[in-house]
Parts: sequence; structure tokens; C-alpha cells
Amino acid sequence: MIKFNTYLLSGLLFFSLSCLTLTACAQKNSADAIKPQMKIQKDLTDDQLLDLVQKQTFRYFWDFGHPVSGMARERSNVAFEYGNEVVTTGGTGFGVMSIIVASERKFITREQAAARTKKIVDFLYKADMFHGAFPHWLNGETGKVIRFSPKDDGADIVETSLLFQGLLTAKQYYDGDNAVERDIRNKILWMWEGIEWSWFTQQQNVLYWHWSPNNGWSMNHQIKGWNECFITYVLAASSPKFPITKRVYDDGWANNNTFFNGKKFQGITLPFGFDYGGPLFFSQYSFTGLDPRGLKDQYGDYFEQNKNHTLINRAYCIENPKKYKGYNENSWGLTAGDSWQGYAAHSPTEDLGVITPTAALSAFPYTPEYSMQALKHFYFDLGPKIWTEYGFADGFSEEHDWYAKSHLAIDQGPIICMIENYRSGLLWKLFMSSPDVKTGLQRLSIESPAIAK
Repeated sequence: MIKFNTYLLSGLLFFSLSCLTLTACAQKNSADAIKPQMKIQKDLTDDQLLDLVQKQTFRYFWDFGHPVSGMARERSNVAFEYGNEVVTTGGTGFGVMSIIVASERKFITREQAAARTKKIVDFLYKADMFHGAFPHWLNGETGKVIRFSPKDDGADIVETSLLFQGLLTAKQYYDGDNAVERDIRNKILWMWEGIEWSWFTQQQNVLYWHWSPNNGWSMNHQIKGWNECFITYVLAASSPKFPITKRVYDDGWANNNTFFNGKKFQGITLPFGFDYGGPLFFSQYSFTGLDPRGLKDQYGDYFEQNKNHTLINRAYCIENPKKYKGYNENSWGLTAGDSWQGYAAHSPTEDLGVITPTAALSAFPYTPEYSMQALKHFYFDLGPKIWTEYGFADGFSEEHDWYAKSHLAIDQGPIICMIENYRSGLLWKLFMSSPDVKTGLQRLSIESPAIAK
């Protein structure tokens, strides 16, 4: 069993440890696992390599998307006894954004992108939702909720926020005057307006993560920072019909003993969060659409937080206090993902000797030079072991001579999205152009250069 330490205070128990109880043994059940050892191309320029990684990783969402719903599957290998029908709402948010990137990069046509997005939106419009919010998992064929844990069989507003980070981006992108794109915009708007964010406060000054039609509020998990849930408070404040107030943000999200830090690790100041910053997805999931550049409020500067978190994580891997084989300036990045002993929330305080490629690759906007070094090492040096039909395998450990036979939607999606934000800022521009998002940031007194545009 994985040691959670202080992560119980954050969302890691319910979100980042996706499938801890349900797929810890997925590595052993790998009949549908990825096929490694794709051909490695030599003499690629940096841009060509970035193109290749985005295009290959995109196949996870395009070729492997659920045939009925179009949504992103939870993982590439079988998830416990649930079989092949499990689709993930948060991962689909990243998938929707990945389709936009693929359209702009000409991997597919805009018409193909719109058609797949419409399939997803049409499916969601009829799927199970609870007070407007979606569950963590759905059956990709029927749209019925699949229980994530014994009492988690209803609304999950963190997964919903990651989904709508993607859908609001799509609403801004598909602006064409044709039936398909109009239908995408309209259905996203209707679903977006129907999410009862303020109801999830239970009339208190904090958001609650879950609600179940069978178990009510019994999970009783308050969302408090600093972790991956920043986007949840931003979207809750952005709601056109059910917004939260700034006091919910101040008394709920920011009122937590793990919100502020201010100490130095590896000689680098960490403004927020757990010591050493926690898994790197804290600096990535909320920021596939939410632009951290110039994003500030009374508590701090969010680009500085994300960059410093990344630098601390990398410096820890270079120092390598546990002397693991394969850790160095070119091979770094600790975040949640599969490991040689099951799913784990890898970080400097939960270090199992596993490098997860999404950690360094999704950090491109913060550490482009260092992320490129890692990318070249992963592809040119380790490619024969970890480069696959859907991009990089989920993780590897040279110490244990272990190389994952799996991909996870929540790891693959940020690779495409954050590389694109580094290259063009595309997804940041689209998401931040939403009038509702601008209103939400203003309600929370969060500054952004995008608000004035």
C-alpha cells in the first residue's frame, strides 16, 4: 500500500491516485497494453521532435478514443474488472483540447476535429450528471456512472472542472457559422450554465468535492489548496448562473495549512504547497487552459509557483539522494503515474525510483531548455524501451529495470496541451478569451493580462 503522508489533506486520495484501489494490478492485466519499440527517427530538429511527440501522443485520444462516445479511456490497459468501457471525464477535457491542437497542427482537418468533438458533447449532454456536475468515470457506451470508489458514484466537481476547462476552450475555438460548430457551442453553453457550483458549498465557505445520489455528502471532502484543484475554484467563480463568492475562495481554498509554504528547497523558494511541491501535476492540470503568465493575486504569483516547483523537482532528481540508477539532469520528473509496484503519487517525498515522462514534458512552458533535454533523452536514448504507438509509456525505472506497459489519459493529455502552450500559447489564448472566465478571475481578484484583452 502506498504511503499517503500529508497528501490525505489534498485531493490526492480521490483524484491523483486514480485507480489506486481499482488498477494497482493493471500492470499484470495487460492484454490490451501498449506495443513498445516503435522506430526511432534520427536527426530530427527540435521542432520536428515536438511535432512528432504531439502527433504520436494525440493518437491516444484519436485512435484509442471510445468508439461510441468519443471520450478518452481511463487507461490503455484493462482497469480492474471494469473492462474496456471506462471513460474519464477529466481526461476527456484534456482530450478535447488535444483535438484542437491536432486541428491547428494539421494532424487532422478542422471538420474531423469538430465531428469528434460533437460526438463527445452529444454523448455528455445525455450522460449521467448530478446538479449539473459529472462523475469521475462514465460507461463510454451507455453514459451511466461507473463507481470510482465505494461512495464515489455521483458528482465529482474536480473532474468536472478539468472537463470544462477543455469544453470552454472548445466553445471558443469552434466559432464557425455551420450546424456542427453551432451545436457544439450551444450544448457546451447549456451544460456549463447548468453546473450548480454554489450548491457544492453546502452553504459554507468552501467547495465540497463529491456528492452522491445514494450517499449524499458522506465523503465530506473539502477542496483546499495548494494542489491540482485551483481550476475548480476559478471555474466555480466563473459560472454565469451559480457562482461562488470570493469569500469561498479565501476561506476555503486559501485557508489551509498546506497552502502557504515560503521555504527554500534545493535553494529555490516555494511559495505554495507541500514541502518540495508535491507531484508535478499540481503545476500542470489547472494550467492547460488557465494561463499562469502574469496570473497573480493577494497570495502570490502563479507562474513563479509553477516554475519554482518544477525547478525543485528537477534539482531533487539531479541530487538523487536515494542514488537511483538513471536520475540525472536529462532524466527527471516525478509526478503521479504507474510504477513497478502499482499507481503512486511520485514526488521528492514519495520517490520510488520512477520517472514519469509527462512530468518534464508538461513543464515545457516553465523550463523549456530543461524539458527539451529530457525529451531528447527520453526519445533518442530510451526510445527503444518507452516510445510507443501512443507516445511515451507512462513511466519507467532504470533502477528496477521496469518500463510501463500502459498509458493514462491524465498523463498523455497534458503533454500535448502544455507543449502547445509553450509553442504557440494556443489553448491559453482560447480559454482566457472566454468572457465568463475573465469574470470569474475578476470575482476572485486574480490579475491576468488576458482580462484587459
